[in-house]
Amino acid sequence: MGKFINEFKEFAVKGNAVDMAVGVIIGGAFGKIISSIVNDIIMPPIGWLIGGVNFRDLKVTLPSVDVGIEKLQPATINYGNFLQTTFDFIIIALCVFMLIKGINKMARKKKEEEKKEETVAATTPTKEELLLTEIRDLLKANKA
Repeated sequence: MGKFINEFKEFAVKGNAVDMAVGVIIGGAFGKIISSIVNDIIMPPIGWLIGGVNFRDLKVTLPSVDVGIEKLQPATINYGNFLQTTFDFIIIALCVFMLIKGINKMARKKKEEEKKEETVAATTPTKEELLLTEIRDLLKANKA
């Protein structure tokens, strides 16, 4: 049992597990923010433009049915919730795409700067090379 506890401690304290937990927490909060943006800012004008429709209220009600001595209650197909959730997903996916695109752009820019620095360092002669060039030039001048 002690070995199991030690292995669990090692797993839980590792950076990857902690980073993943932080990512999940921040992702949940980010999802709530995006849902609020969609529900409270984006969808009301869209609903207003199409005649005051609130997407969450869109549904199809199936009628109640008599089945022998029992009566089945009417059921609803809430396709408006599905539409709203789909809009939420599309906007979250767009935000994540833009975030990743920005991160990749910064990474490429950093890589290009490092490459330029390497090129400059490779083309700039070292102190030893400058000294050897000077010695060579002096030797050529003395022979002539």
